[in-house]
Amino acid sequence: MISSPPQVLSAHSESRDRRGVTTSFRSRMKRGIVAAPLVGLPLGLALRLYGAEAAANLTWMIATLPVLAKLAFDIIVSLRRSEFGLDIAAALSMSAALLVGESLAAAIVALMYAGGQYLEAFAERRAQRDMTALLSRRPMRAMRFDGDGLHEVPAESIAPGDRLMIRQGDVTPVDGLIENGIARLDLSALTGESLPVRREIGAEIPSGASNIGQAFELVASRGAKDSVYAGIVRMVEAAQRSKAPMSRLADHYALGFLAITVAVAGLAWSASGDAVRAVAVLVIATPCPLLLAVPVALVAGMSRAARHGILVKGAQVIEGLASIRTIVLDKTGTLTEGRLRLAGIEMAEPPVCDETTLLRLAASLDQASPHVAARALVDEARNRGLSLSVPDTVRETAGEGISGDVEGLHVVLGGSNFVMGLIAPCDTESPAYVPDGRPIVAVAIDGKFAGRILLSDRLRHGAEDVLGELRSLGVERVVLATGDLPKIAAVMTAGLPFDAVHADRSAADKVAIVKAEQRYGPVMMVGDGVNDAPALAAATIGAALGIHGSAASAETADMVLLVDSLDRLPLALRVARRARDVALQSVFAGIGLSLLGMAAAAMGWLTPVQGALLQEGIDVAVVLNALRALSD
Repeated sequence: MISSPPQVLSAHSESRDRRGVTTSFRSRMKRGIVAAPLVGLPLGLALRLYGAEAAANLTWMIATLPVLAKLAFDIIVSLRRSEFGLDIAAALSMSAALLVGESLAAAIVALMYAGGQYLEAFAERRAQRDMTALLSRRPMRAMRFDGDGLHEVPAESIAPGDRLMIRQGDVTPVDGLIENGIARLDLSALTGESLPVRREIGAEIPSGASNIGQAFELVASRGAKDSVYAGIVRMVEAAQRSKAPMSRLADHYALGFLAITVAVAGLAWSASGDAVRAVAVLVIATPCPLLLAVPVALVAGMSRAARHGILVKGAQVIEGLASIRTIVLDKTGTLTEGRLRLAGIEMAEPPVCDETTLLRLAASLDQASPHVAARALVDEARNRGLSLSVPDTVRETAGEGISGDVEGLHVVLGGSNFVMGLIAPCDTESPAYVPDGRPIVAVAIDGKFAGRILLSDRLRHGAEDVLGELRSLGVERVVLATGDLPKIAAVMTAGLPFDAVHADRSAADKVAIVKAEQRYGPVMMVGDGVNDAPALAAATIGAALGIHGSAASAETADMVLLVDSLDRLPLALRVARRARDVALQSVFAGIGLSLLGMAAAAMGWLTPVQGALLQEGIDVAVVLNALRALSD
């Protein structure tokens, strides 16, 4: 069963690969190529049975030629892209078998090659079933309230602020907030959680959720292309086009294996004077253990991860996950729940404005920010029935603060250092005091320090257990990097097994922390905010909390935890390590058996036909073993 390295099939039948050939056309080609040897091989055997030896040999040769031509075309295309692989060994074995008159062996190898491609495609479809299920659920239409009632519109036409009717059985086409009704939702396709959830008015709903209850009204907060589900679709499509570094490394090993194969075949021929021995060596020295085992196992790992609500963007991420030695965690929304609540307001002395005005102005400006603290202020203002204004000339520094004009006043919000650095020098009294280690939002209005908004957050349930489990899986260092003040970080991490805690750090500082930690080995960065995106990109593996986190972090990350829980981190590491171990087991076992078969063929103990049949058994065993990475 000889095959080229798997190129993961797209879920869209008309998506194109790098050669511009549609996936559906490639699928038909594979079926067509396998038909020639599948028909020709038994027909030739029947002719030989009836004594028509010459006709049988001709039939086998004709059955081999289409497969050999397709293989030669693939090799030429690969060489033009400067890609070298063991497809050359398959071409050599078929050509050599035809030249020495072993047409039956050539036909068997042709069937192995064509059948291997077909089996490869089947294995990939089986391994990716959980991922492609996400793509098949992409909502295409929606019911929108227009001036004269409800109208069905394309999902792509929905804009923020549009009011939608989500009927029973509908999939939410965009992210939004429930405006009317109570939603009972099935999020299993997104998160892997089987139990339905209940959401009430004001709750945020991600796109891709199935409504299993009564109809409710949803106000779109993002357009279709910017919503959670669209981002997931893009990630899945990118993952399906990926090729793991381990697969590329396998290509390099394959070249060495090819050199050994040619050398052994040459020695067998020169020592015995029998070209058939050389053909037998070439036939049994097939590349499947290297070419199939690695990508099939890694893709199977991607599928298993998706089943548990972990979206891995490519097979190379599975390989990277298996080698992680350091994990850097963000705090707000990652280590903590990220559901900040207003705990109090401290006004400046003398007061610049009253408490209600301060909250209203701060929440109006924070409508322009995706930060969890901003959402907390906006939610609190709306719960109090405050009328929010539209901010103007907004400028946000990720992880530090935001400024802009509200109702003719210049408002600045954020960390104490950020706010005090922007207001007038006469108001340099530091507002850095943080009662009880609670997070704060400092507020300045028209260049004057106006007060502090005190917030509260909670550590995620089971965070300590997760950190301990990561240690047991071989993670040597666990580091916290947060933009909060040291006192807040100290309170939240008390008793947790961190090797280092970096507080009051900007987005650029987090990148520096990730790079510094790389001296200890591969680093995973875990975060959910806009300010985490640069660090996610800098890390060996970036992991984002995707449904409630920012679009920037989810798009930048290599892996998205669709379930809002840290317990998926150790699960992701276990899945990745199992996939890598299964891949390596398959490679070593397959190549070892192939080398033994080559030695037997060189000694004259195996004919080309026997070698081909033996290698077919090895290849089937290798692929089946690689698929073990699918199991829990």
